Amino acid sequence: MNYIISGKNIDVTEGLKQAVYDKLGRLEKFFNADTNAQVTFSVEKERQKIEVTIPMKGHIIRAEQVSDDMYVSIDMVVEIIERQVTRYKKRIVDQEQDAAYFQPQFLEEEDDTDEGEISIIRSKKFAVKPMYPEDACVQMDLLGHNFYVFRNAETDEVNVVYKRKGNTYGLIEPEF
Repeated sequence: MNYIISGKNIDVTEGLKQAVYDKLGRLEKFFNADTNAQVTFSVEKERQKIEVTIPMKGHIIRAEQVSDDMYVSIDMVVEIIERQVTRYKKRIVDQEQDAAYFQPQFLEEEDDTDEGEISIIRSKKFAVKPMYPEDACVQMDLLGHNFYVFRNAETDEVNVVYKRKGNTYGLIEPEF
């Protein structure tokens, strides 16, 4: 992986860079060598924050963590990305455009988990990038947001997916 490391209100020391290489190096088993990872450190008051963004064609894998210790934040953000990648492996890999970003060994592994099954349990009528609603749910989770606006690839209408209690999803469709 290629790391692009920057800092806001913090000098990125060699120690922090080495921690990124060591800890995020665990993610290299998932991604190809030419995959870019944008790492941003920031400090606001006493909060130590790290943001990691891994852009891929059609998706973005993103995680951020805040703690009192930057090295703890690095450990936590790596765990989040590992969970995201393994959870959404099947859905991401189903799209050939994203398969090029992952290691072949990772793609061939059997996935024993049934988690990640998305079922939309509520629709609303309601008066952005073409994608299917399930893909928008995946993208929303990867970004860590509670809702996601997108253009429905099937209907060419603007839709919104959102998170509900109990780890379920909802879809808002336009009404004219």
